[in-house]
Amino acid sequence: MASTNASVSLDKLSIDTLRLLALDGVEKAKSGHPGAPIACAPIAYTLFTKVMRHNPSHSKWANRDRFVLSNGHASMLLYGTLFLSGYKVTLDDLKSFRTWGSKTPGHPEFGWTDGVEATTGPLGQGFSMAVGMAMAEKHLAATYNRPGFNVVDHHTYALCGDGDLMEGITHEAASLAGTLKLGKLIVLYDDNLISLDGPTNWSFTEDAYKRFEAYNWHVQRVQDGNDLEGIEKAIAAAKAVEDKPSLIAVRTVIGYGSPRAGTNKVHGEAMGAADAAATKKFFGFPEDQSFVVPDEALANWRQAVTKGAASEGEWKQLFAGYKAAFPEPAAEFERTQAGELKAGWEKAIPVFGTEKPVATRNAGQQVMNALISEVPELFGGAADLTASTKTIFKNSAHFADDPAGRNVFFGVRELGMCAAVNGMAAHGGLIPFGSTFFVFSDYAKPALRIASIMEVHSLFVFTHDSIGVGEDGPTHEPIEQLMALRAVPHLVDFHPADANETAAAWRLALERKGPAFFAFTRQDLPVIDATKHDVYADVSKGAYVLEDAENAQVILIGSGSEVWVAMSAATLLAAEGIRARVVSFPSWKLFDAQPAEYKASVLPAGVPKLAVEAGATLGWWKYVGSNGDVVGLDRFGASAPVAVVMKELGFTAENVAARAKALIK
Repeated sequence: MASTNASVSLDKLSIDTLRLLALDGVEKAKSGHPGAPIACAPIAYTLFTKVMRHNPSHSKWANRDRFVLSNGHASMLLYGTLFLSGYKVTLDDLKSFRTWGSKTPGHPEFGWTDGVEATTGPLGQGFSMAVGMAMAEKHLAATYNRPGFNVVDHHTYALCGDGDLMEGITHEAASLAGTLKLGKLIVLYDDNLISLDGPTNWSFTEDAYKRFEAYNWHVQRVQDGNDLEGIEKAIAAAKAVEDKPSLIAVRTVIGYGSPRAGTNKVHGEAMGAADAAATKKFFGFPEDQSFVVPDEALANWRQAVTKGAASEGEWKQLFAGYKAAFPEPAAEFERTQAGELKAGWEKAIPVFGTEKPVATRNAGQQVMNALISEVPELFGGAADLTASTKTIFKNSAHFADDPAGRNVFFGVRELGMCAAVNGMAAHGGLIPFGSTFFVFSDYAKPALRIASIMEVHSLFVFTHDSIGVGEDGPTHEPIEQLMALRAVPHLVDFHPADANETAAAWRLALERKGPAFFAFTRQDLPVIDATKHDVYADVSKGAYVLEDAENAQVILIGSGSEVWVAMSAATLLAAEGIRARVVSFPSWKLFDAQPAEYKASVLPAGVPKLAVEAGATLGWWKYVGSNGDVVGLDRFGASAPVAVVMKELGFTAENVAARAKALIK
């Protein structure tokens, strides 16, 4: 259609088109957040039409600039921007905002809507994933770039609000970003002085600018959110600072142009017909029409398609020269960007002998280091616990000292760490991991949930998996954590019983391309004889028969270190003439995915079942049945040497054997 007002500038018309598409989407859905999209449209317009290198026709171009909408409730800002820029988002998609099956859900979802780089909505996590993306860019650039061939050279942009900066996770992530000197991270802060409850002076009066300066960030202010030139100049200045991440605070008016402007009443609900019409009148658009897209505005926005194709074309030409000059790193770059593992990589995984017991955390370290050359995309570290979780590459540098190094010291920042891991995974080219004690997965739980919603290849290595921690006592002994994480959809659990199950778990976690966590022991455990079991095949099924007896009278199910308690109990029962099958159960998710026939072959009906695990009993009943039993913990642990704790809390062969006999009729 023709322009609604030929006298307005093209920039203003394009921005106002975006503002009102956001308003109309929320009005039609009768649900959503119109205030931030209306206020921040100039920021999105500046980024997507004047600053960012991106290709709407190829949203996964490896060297694109990334944009993360951390305040994900402002999703209509992003959806409108993607539609206008030429991504695979249509006007009909905007009209179906927040409806079943729509490409425009209430908050942005990675892998669902073209152009969405991360699932956001829980405040602070998008900010922190942007930190991870910038870390990935820095590491990949140091790994693959060669003189004259900067094939990895892009920026990560994020938009956040006051709520993001209130969340503790952004304190963690911002501190880490400043420490790591992530100069290609630029965060624009929607500084509108309003939160959902009311003015920010009720709850947020700190000097955020000084705070970020203290984090070693470059900080600027733009006093007027409608000042396109000011926004663009600030971004240019931020890009010029190569050794610090940048925060650009942009003073906006929430719901600008509406009768509710500047108030919390425009934050999280549709305006209603009267206020929506008044807002359209303010911007010079027809008051009685919705989803108006002037031809001139659309054509202006859609220049991003041509510009993006040209930018990617230039990069492809650069990469062709790089590939000719450096064929090996080029091939590796292409492989890792495609998410494919090197052919035959799994042959490097060690097989452990039965000569001596091995803690599964130590076995995990041996597996990681055996794969250092075969899986160069494996990258990560721990939350100040590398010496305890054993998650360090012995022959690699520290990322903070050398960006090509693969060891990341995240500091005591469990939630920030795991969110950054998700950002790295979403970025592509890496298989990232983070690690801490299992009990502190509680600190990281929101990021584990987002990893699972996104279904990215994030790996989480948790050690000190149970009351086997011993002397540190109940504050450090996980009880409910294993069950809590098993309940998370898409998150694959690995609770291996020995070193060879650990090796199999690492292989499966790398192969599966989705989120997974490991729960490893501090204490040494016997080793399964790999000459008698195809441990990889067995673990891939989630549970399997480790030791059998003809016409078994009872089935003992063990997970983690308690497999060996079950094995010892089976020996005691055999001495009394009682036949027991022992099942090792390293992964609930993998077992539940097996055919019914296989599950019935491992846990046949009619045979009493006893599960043994040093954690919460909740959940095991679906496997043992109402006539079965669980030797577990529905209390907290205690501080004492591990052998004493295990005995006092019932994890002995004698107690398990007695409980098993009680099931046999």
